[in-house]
Amino acid sequence: MIAHFGGPLGVVVGGGLFGWVAPLIAMMTRGQQSPVVRAHSVAALNFQLTWAVVGLLSWVLTAITCGILFFVPMIVWVVPVIFGIIAGVKANDGTLYAYPMSYAFVKR
Repeated sequence: MIAHFGGPLGVVVGGGLFGWVAPLIAMMTRGQQSPVVRAHSVAALNFQLTWAVVGLLSWVLTAITCGILFFVPMIVWVVPVIFGIIAGVKANDGTLYAYPMSYAFVKR
């Protein structure tokens, strides 16, 4: 659950770019001991890394358009928070949540 709920916390605290830190820590500390923890943390890590890249690109797009598309990073900021909370609730129920809109940077 730390991997799933830590992602949205990292997004909120880190301005949308650091949601991947908590899932990475969960994977590195407990992922070797439990395949279930590894599956959850890899899913959360892949999702948060995907949205960190999208967030970075949205900031670049905003800078290129001189702020005309200022709302794009705000939308990109909300998506990982919402889906991270949903995944954390599902993990609390004992099911692995399949994140939408996620690229597999890390393999299971």
